Amino acid sequence: MSGIYIHIPFCKQACHYCDFHFSTNTKHMEAMVDALQTELVMRKDELGQAEIKTIYFGGGTPSILSMQDLDRLIDTVFKYYRVTTDPEITLEANPDDLSKNKIKELSHSFVNRLSIGVQSFFEEDLELMNRAHNAAEARKCLELASGSFDNISLDLIYGIPGMDMKRWEENLQTATSFNIPHISSYALTVEPRTALKHMIDKGQVAAVSDEAAEEHFRFMVSYLEQKGFVHYELSNFGMPGYFSENNTAYWLGKHYLGIGPSAHSYDGRRRGWNIRNNITYIKSIGRGELPVSFEELSARDRYNEYVMTGLRTVWGVSLEKVASEFGSLYRDYLEEQAKKLLDLDLIQIKESTLHVTGRGKFLTDGIAADLFMINLNDNS
Repeated sequence: MSGIYIHIPFCKQACHYCDFHFSTNTKHMEAMVDALQTELVMRKDELGQAEIKTIYFGGGTPSILSMQDLDRLIDTVFKYYRVTTDPEITLEANPDDLSKNKIKELSHSFVNRLSIGVQSFFEEDLELMNRAHNAAEARKCLELASGSFDNISLDLIYGIPGMDMKRWEENLQTATSFNIPHISSYALTVEPRTALKHMIDKGQVAAVSDEAAEEHFRFMVSYLEQKGFVHYELSNFGMPGYFSENNTAYWLGKHYLGIGPSAHSYDGRRRGWNIRNNITYIKSIGRGELPVSFEELSARDRYNEYVMTGLRTVWGVSLEKVASEFGSLYRDYLEEQAKKLLDLDLIQIKESTLHVTGRGKFLTDGIAADLFMINLNDNS
Protein backbone atom coordinates (compact mmCIF):
# COMPACT_ATOMS: atom_id res chain seq x y z
CA MET A 1 0.00 0.00 0.00
CA SER A 2 1.23 3.49 -0.86
CA GLY A 3 0.08 7.06 -0.48
CA ILE A 4 0.04 10.33 -2.39
CA TYR A 5 0.68 13.68 -0.74
CA ILE A 6 -0.37 16.82 -2.65
CA HIS A 7 1.06 20.13 -1.44
CA ILE A 8 -1.15 23.19 -1.92
CA PRO A 9 1.29 26.12 -1.46
CA PHE A 10 -1.14 28.96 -0.75
CA CYS A 11 -2.44 30.63 2.42
CA LYS A 12 -4.63 33.65 3.09
CA GLN A 13 -2.03 35.05 5.46
CA ALA A 14 1.28 34.00 7.01
CA CYS A 15 1.22 32.52 10.51
CA HIS A 16 4.04 33.97 12.60
CA TYR A 17 5.54 30.57 13.49
CA CYS A 18 5.31 28.82 10.10
CA ASP A 19 8.31 27.94 7.94
CA PHE A 20 6.47 25.62 5.53
CA HIS A 21 6.51 26.50 1.84
CA PHE A 22 3.54 28.69 0.87
CA SER A 23 2.59 31.98 -0.73
CA THR A 24 -0.12 34.46 0.16
CA ASN A 25 -0.26 35.51 -3.51
CA THR A 26 -2.95 33.35 -5.13
CA LYS A 27 -2.53 34.92 -8.57
CA HIS A 28 -1.13 31.67 -9.97
CA MET A 29 -3.64 29.34 -8.30
CA GLU A 30 -5.13 27.93 -11.52
CA ALA A 31 -1.72 27.50 -13.12
CA MET A 32 -0.59 25.67 -9.99
CA VAL A 33 -3.55 23.27 -10.07
CA ASP A 34 -2.82 22.60 -13.74
CA ALA A 35 0.81 21.85 -12.86
CA LEU A 36 -0.18 19.57 -9.96
CA GLN A 37 -2.47 17.63 -12.26
CA THR A 38 0.28 17.34 -14.87
CA GLU A 39 2.85 16.17 -12.30
CA LEU A 40 0.45 13.46 -11.15
CA VAL A 41 0.27 12.18 -14.72
CA MET A 42 4.03 12.49 -15.30
CA ARG A 43 4.83 10.41 -12.21
CA LYS A 44 2.08 7.79 -12.55
CA ASP A 45 4.57 4.92 -12.92
CA GLU A 46 6.87 5.74 -9.99
CA LEU A 47 4.95 3.64 -7.49
CA GLY A 48 4.68 0.71 -9.89
CA GLN A 49 1.58 -1.41 -9.32
CA ALA A 50 1.22 -0.42 -5.68
CA GLU A 51 -2.31 0.38 -4.56
CA ILE A 52 -2.96 3.89 -3.27
CA LYS A 53 -4.48 3.71 0.19
CA THR A 54 -4.24 7.38 1.16
CA ILE A 55 -4.50 10.74 -0.60
CA TYR A 56 -3.52 13.68 1.56
CA PHE A 57 -3.92 17.37 0.70
CA GLY A 58 -1.49 19.38 2.82
CA GLY A 59 -0.03 22.83 2.68
CA GLY A 60 -0.26 25.69 2.91
CA THR A 61 -4.01 25.69 3.19
CA PRO A 62 -5.67 23.12 0.89
CA SER A 63 -9.14 24.26 1.92
CA ILE A 64 -8.46 27.40 -0.09
CA LEU A 65 -9.03 25.30 -3.24
CA SER A 66 -12.37 25.40 -5.02
CA MET A 67 -14.36 22.18 -5.07
CA GLN A 68 -13.83 21.99 -8.83
CA ASP A 69 -10.05 22.06 -8.45
CA LEU A 70 -10.11 19.59 -5.60
CA ASP A 71 -12.30 17.18 -7.56
CA ARG A 72 -10.06 17.56 -10.61
CA LEU A 73 -6.98 16.47 -8.67
CA ILE A 74 -8.75 13.56 -7.00
CA ASP A 75 -10.19 12.42 -10.34
CA THR A 76 -6.68 12.47 -11.82
CA VAL A 77 -5.41 10.17 -9.07
CA PHE A 78 -8.27 7.74 -9.64
CA LYS A 79 -7.69 7.80 -13.40
CA TYR A 80 -3.93 7.19 -13.44
CA TYR A 81 -3.27 5.21 -10.25
CA ARG A 82 -4.54 1.98 -8.69
CA VAL A 83 -6.65 3.25 -5.79
CA THR A 84 -8.13 0.95 -3.17
CA THR A 85 -11.89 0.73 -2.83
CA ASP A 86 -11.81 2.57 0.50
CA PRO A 87 -8.99 5.15 0.42
CA GLU A 88 -8.51 7.65 3.22
CA ILE A 89 -8.68 11.08 1.56
CA THR A 90 -7.70 13.88 3.93
CA LEU A 91 -8.03 17.62 3.43
CA GLU A 92 -6.20 20.00 5.74
CA ALA A 93 -8.49 22.95 6.42
CA ASN A 94 -8.59 26.18 8.37
CA PRO A 95 -11.73 27.05 10.34
CA ASP A 96 -12.35 30.26 8.41
CA ASP A 97 -12.66 28.25 5.17
CA LEU A 98 -15.16 25.77 6.55
CA SER A 99 -18.45 27.53 6.00
CA LYS A 100 -21.69 25.58 6.14
CA ASN A 101 -21.81 25.42 2.33
CA LYS A 102 -18.15 24.36 2.01
CA ILE A 103 -18.62 21.55 4.52
CA LYS A 104 -21.74 20.40 2.71
CA GLU A 105 -19.86 20.36 -0.61
CA LEU A 106 -16.95 18.48 0.93
CA SER A 107 -19.28 15.91 2.47
CA HIS A 108 -20.54 15.05 -1.01
CA SER A 109 -17.02 14.75 -2.44
CA PHE A 110 -14.47 11.95 -2.19
CA VAL A 111 -12.90 13.68 0.84
CA ASN A 112 -13.70 11.55 3.91
CA ARG A 113 -11.36 13.02 6.51
CA LEU A 114 -10.78 16.61 7.65
CA SER A 115 -7.71 17.83 9.48
CA ILE A 116 -8.65 21.19 10.97
CA GLY A 117 -5.98 23.67 12.05
CA VAL A 118 -7.58 25.08 15.18
CA GLN A 119 -4.32 25.56 17.16
CA SER A 120 -6.11 27.29 20.07
CA PHE A 121 -9.59 28.29 21.21
CA PHE A 122 -8.32 31.56 22.75
CA GLU A 123 -8.13 34.88 20.92
CA GLU A 124 -4.84 35.95 22.48
CA ASP A 125 -3.11 32.81 21.22
CA LEU A 126 -4.58 33.09 17.74
CA GLU A 127 -3.58 36.75 17.50
CA LEU A 128 -0.03 36.03 18.64
CA MET A 129 0.28 33.32 15.95
CA ASN A 130 -1.46 35.52 13.35
CA ARG A 131 -4.03 32.88 12.52
CA ALA A 132 -6.68 33.82 9.94
CA HIS A 133 -9.59 32.60 12.12
CA ASN A 134 -10.90 33.59 15.51
CA ALA A 135 -12.03 31.51 18.47
CA ALA A 136 -15.72 31.67 17.55
CA GLU A 137 -14.97 30.39 14.04
CA ALA A 138 -12.96 27.52 15.51
CA ARG A 139 -15.90 26.35 17.60
CA LYS A 140 -18.48 26.93 14.89
CA CYS A 141 -16.61 24.98 12.22
CA LEU A 142 -16.21 21.99 14.55
CA GLU A 143 -19.92 22.02 15.29
CA LEU A 144 -20.71 22.07 11.58
CA ALA A 145 -18.03 19.60 10.51
CA SER A 146 -18.88 17.01 13.15
CA GLY A 147 -22.42 16.94 11.80
CA SER A 148 -21.21 15.90 8.34
CA PHE A 149 -17.93 14.04 8.93
CA ASP A 150 -17.20 11.15 11.22
CA ASN A 151 -13.42 11.18 10.70
CA ILE A 152 -12.04 14.54 11.89
CA SER A 153 -8.68 15.54 13.33
CA LEU A 154 -7.88 18.88 14.89
CA ASP A 155 -4.52 20.51 15.54
CA LEU A 156 -3.55 22.20 18.79
CA ILE A 157 -0.33 23.98 19.72
CA TYR A 158 1.09 23.98 23.24
CA GLY A 159 3.98 25.87 24.81
CA ILE A 160 2.67 29.20 23.51
CA PRO A 161 4.19 32.17 25.42
CA GLY A 162 1.74 33.34 28.06
CA MET A 163 -0.31 30.12 27.99
CA ASP A 164 -0.65 28.87 31.56
CA MET A 165 -1.81 25.39 32.51
CA LYS A 166 -5.39 26.53 33.11
CA ARG A 167 -5.70 27.84 29.55
CA TRP A 168 -4.09 24.71 28.11
CA GLU A 169 -6.48 22.50 30.07
CA GLU A 170 -9.44 24.54 28.78
CA ASN A 171 -8.15 24.08 25.23
CA LEU A 172 -8.13 20.30 25.70
CA GLN A 173 -11.56 20.35 27.36
CA THR A 174 -13.02 22.32 24.47
CA ALA A 175 -11.39 20.07 21.87
CA THR A 176 -12.73 16.89 23.44
CA SER A 177 -16.20 18.36 23.96
CA PHE A 178 -16.86 18.00 20.21
CA ASN A 179 -16.23 14.23 20.30
CA ILE A 180 -13.50 14.60 17.68
CA PRO A 181 -11.78 11.18 17.29
CA HIS A 182 -8.27 12.43 16.52
CA ILE A 183 -6.06 15.20 17.90
CA SER A 184 -2.62 16.24 16.68
CA SER A 185 -0.69 18.52 19.00
CA TYR A 186 2.70 20.12 18.61
CA ALA A 187 4.96 22.27 20.75
CA LEU A 188 5.40 25.78 19.42
CA THR A 189 8.87 25.92 17.90
CA VAL A 190 10.76 29.03 16.94
CA GLU A 191 12.06 28.54 13.42
CA PRO A 192 14.72 30.79 11.84
CA ARG A 193 13.50 33.54 9.51
CA THR A 194 9.96 33.54 10.89
CA ALA A 195 8.05 36.50 12.27
CA LEU A 196 7.90 34.80 15.68
CA LYS A 197 11.70 34.54 15.82
CA HIS A 198 11.98 38.24 14.96
CA MET A 199 9.44 39.24 17.60
CA ILE A 200 11.19 37.19 20.29
CA ASP A 201 14.60 38.60 19.33
CA LYS A 202 13.13 42.12 19.57
CA GLY A 203 11.63 41.38 22.99
CA GLN A 204 8.11 41.88 21.69
CA VAL A 205 7.09 38.35 22.66
CA ALA A 206 8.35 36.24 25.55
CA ALA A 207 10.69 33.39 24.68
CA VAL A 208 9.25 29.90 24.40
CA SER A 209 9.75 27.91 27.61
CA ASP A 210 10.84 24.28 27.24
CA GLU A 211 9.78 23.65 30.83
CA ALA A 212 6.24 24.94 30.19
CA ALA A 213 6.03 22.93 26.96
CA GLU A 214 7.01 19.74 28.78
CA GLU A 215 4.45 20.44 31.51
CA HIS A 216 1.75 20.98 28.86
CA PHE A 217 2.80 17.80 27.03
CA ARG A 218 2.71 15.56 30.09
CA PHE A 219 -0.67 16.91 31.16
CA MET A 220 -2.05 16.40 27.64
CA VAL A 221 -0.91 12.77 27.48
CA SER A 222 -2.57 11.99 30.80
CA TYR A 223 -5.74 13.94 30.01
CA LEU A 224 -6.32 12.48 26.56
CA GLU A 225 -5.54 8.91 27.59
CA GLN A 226 -8.14 9.25 30.35
CA LYS A 227 -10.59 10.33 27.64
CA GLY A 228 -9.95 7.12 25.71
CA PHE A 229 -7.43 8.37 23.15
CA VAL A 230 -4.47 6.19 22.23
CA HIS A 231 -1.18 8.06 22.18
CA TYR A 232 -0.02 6.19 19.09
CA GLU A 233 2.62 8.70 17.94
CA LEU A 234 4.51 11.39 19.79
CA SER A 235 2.27 14.22 18.51
CA ASN A 236 -0.87 12.23 17.67
CA PHE A 237 -3.77 10.83 19.65
CA GLY A 238 -6.56 8.79 18.13
CA MET A 239 -9.57 6.88 19.26
CA PRO A 240 -9.36 3.17 18.31
CA GLY A 241 -10.07 2.89 14.57
CA TYR A 242 -9.26 6.56 13.92
CA PHE A 243 -5.47 6.64 13.61
CA SER A 244 -4.33 8.63 10.57
CA GLU A 245 -3.65 6.03 7.88
CA ASN A 246 -1.58 8.53 5.91
CA ASN A 247 0.71 9.43 8.78
CA THR A 248 0.88 5.87 10.08
CA ALA A 249 2.12 4.72 6.67
CA TYR A 250 4.88 7.34 6.84
CA TRP A 251 5.98 6.30 10.33
CA LEU A 252 6.01 2.63 9.31
CA GLY A 253 8.21 3.31 6.30
CA LYS A 254 5.62 2.80 3.55
CA HIS A 255 6.21 4.34 0.13
CA TYR A 256 4.61 7.63 -0.83
CA LEU A 257 4.66 10.12 -3.69
CA GLY A 258 4.87 13.86 -3.02
CA ILE A 259 3.27 16.17 -5.57
CA GLY A 260 3.72 19.95 -5.67
CA PRO A 261 6.45 22.46 -4.73
CA SER A 262 8.51 21.35 -1.68
CA ALA A 263 6.75 17.96 -1.51
CA HIS A 264 8.85 14.93 -0.55
CA SER A 265 8.68 11.34 -1.84
CA TYR A 266 10.06 8.01 -0.62
CA ASP A 267 10.30 4.64 -2.33
CA GLY A 268 12.13 2.63 0.32
CA ARG A 269 15.62 3.31 -1.00
CA ARG A 270 15.47 6.83 -2.34
CA ARG A 271 14.25 10.19 -1.04
CA GLY A 272 12.99 12.82 -3.45
CA TRP A 273 12.03 16.46 -2.98
CA ASN A 274 10.50 19.03 -5.28
CA ILE A 275 11.79 22.57 -5.69
CA ARG A 276 10.51 25.16 -3.18
CA ASN A 277 9.47 27.86 -5.65
CA ASN A 278 5.99 28.17 -7.11
CA ILE A 279 6.84 29.92 -10.37
CA THR A 280 9.89 27.75 -11.09
CA TYR A 281 7.80 24.66 -10.33
CA ILE A 282 4.99 25.73 -12.69
CA LYS A 283 7.42 26.62 -15.50
CA SER A 284 9.37 23.39 -15.11
CA ILE A 285 6.23 21.25 -15.28
CA GLY A 286 5.10 23.29 -18.29
CA ARG A 287 8.30 22.29 -20.09
CA GLY A 288 7.67 18.64 -19.28
CA GLU A 289 10.51 18.57 -16.74
CA LEU A 290 10.11 17.25 -13.22
CA PRO A 291 11.58 19.77 -10.73
CA VAL A 292 12.62 16.99 -8.34
CA SER A 293 15.95 15.95 -6.84
CA PHE A 294 16.72 12.50 -5.49
CA GLU A 295 19.06 11.10 -2.86
CA GLU A 296 19.97 7.44 -2.52
CA LEU A 297 19.74 6.50 1.14
CA SER A 298 22.54 4.44 2.66
CA ALA A 299 21.85 1.62 5.09
CA ARG A 300 22.91 3.99 7.86
CA ASP A 301 20.44 6.66 6.67
CA ARG A 302 17.61 4.14 6.57
CA TYR A 303 18.51 2.72 9.98
CA ASN A 304 18.58 6.19 11.54
CA GLU A 305 15.24 7.06 9.98
CA TYR A 306 13.69 3.82 11.22
CA VAL A 307 14.93 4.51 14.75
CA MET A 308 13.58 8.07 14.66
CA THR A 309 10.13 7.21 13.31
CA GLY A 310 9.79 3.94 15.20
CA LEU A 311 10.54 5.38 18.63
CA ARG A 312 7.89 8.05 18.10
CA THR A 313 5.17 5.40 17.75
CA VAL A 314 3.49 2.71 19.82
CA TRP A 315 5.03 0.16 17.43
CA GLY A 316 8.54 0.95 18.58
CA VAL A 317 11.83 -0.23 17.07
CA SER A 318 12.09 -3.96 16.46
CA LEU A 319 15.51 -5.45 17.14
CA GLU A 320 14.63 -8.30 14.82
CA LYS A 321 13.76 -5.92 12.00
CA VAL A 322 17.03 -4.05 12.51
CA ALA A 323 18.95 -7.33 12.26
CA SER A 324 17.08 -8.56 9.19
CA GLU A 325 17.14 -5.28 7.24
CA PHE A 326 20.47 -3.81 8.28
CA GLY A 327 22.50 -6.69 9.70
CA SER A 328 23.75 -7.92 13.06
CA LEU A 329 26.27 -5.07 13.26
CA TYR A 330 23.42 -2.57 13.52
CA ARG A 331 21.48 -4.64 16.03
CA ASP A 332 24.54 -5.04 18.26
CA TYR A 333 25.21 -1.30 18.04
CA LEU A 334 21.59 -0.48 18.92
CA GLU A 335 21.58 -2.80 21.94
CA GLU A 336 24.86 -1.35 23.20
CA GLN A 337 23.68 2.27 22.79
CA ALA A 338 20.38 1.42 24.48
CA LYS A 339 21.96 0.22 27.73
CA LYS A 340 22.44 3.64 29.33
CA LEU A 341 18.94 4.70 28.27
CA LEU A 342 17.48 1.54 29.82
CA ASP A 343 19.32 2.31 33.06
CA LEU A 344 17.85 5.83 33.04
CA ASP A 345 14.33 4.41 32.51
CA LEU A 346 13.96 6.41 29.29
CA ILE A 347 13.37 3.33 27.13
CA GLN A 348 12.27 -0.24 27.72
CA ILE A 349 12.39 -3.48 25.74
CA LYS A 350 9.20 -5.50 25.29
CA GLU A 351 9.15 -8.60 23.09
CA SER A 352 12.44 -7.63 21.43
CA THR A 353 11.14 -4.13 20.63
CA LEU A 354 12.39 -0.80 21.96
CA HIS A 355 9.82 1.68 23.27
CA VAL A 356 10.19 5.00 25.06
CA THR A 357 8.85 4.99 28.60
CA GLY A 358 6.36 7.48 29.96
CA ARG A 359 9.29 9.33 31.46
CA GLY A 360 11.08 9.41 28.12
CA LYS A 361 8.22 10.44 25.83
CA PHE A 362 8.85 14.17 25.79
CA LEU A 363 12.54 13.46 25.12
CA THR A 364 11.90 11.04 22.25
CA ASP A 365 13.76 12.92 19.52
CA GLY A 366 16.85 13.30 21.70
CA ILE A 367 16.69 9.64 22.69
CA ALA A 368 16.53 8.63 19.04
CA ALA A 369 19.59 10.78 18.31
CA ASP A 370 21.50 8.86 21.00
CA LEU A 371 20.73 5.65 19.11
CA PHE A 372 21.71 6.92 15.66
CA MET A 373 24.56 5.30 13.80
CA ILE A 374 27.06 8.09 13.24
CA ASN A 375 30.56 6.64 13.46
CA LEU A 376 30.59 3.59 11.21
CA ASN A 377 32.26 3.74 7.83
CA ASP A 378 29.60 1.45 6.38
CA ASN A 379 27.67 3.58 3.88
CA SER A 380 26.12 0.66 2.03
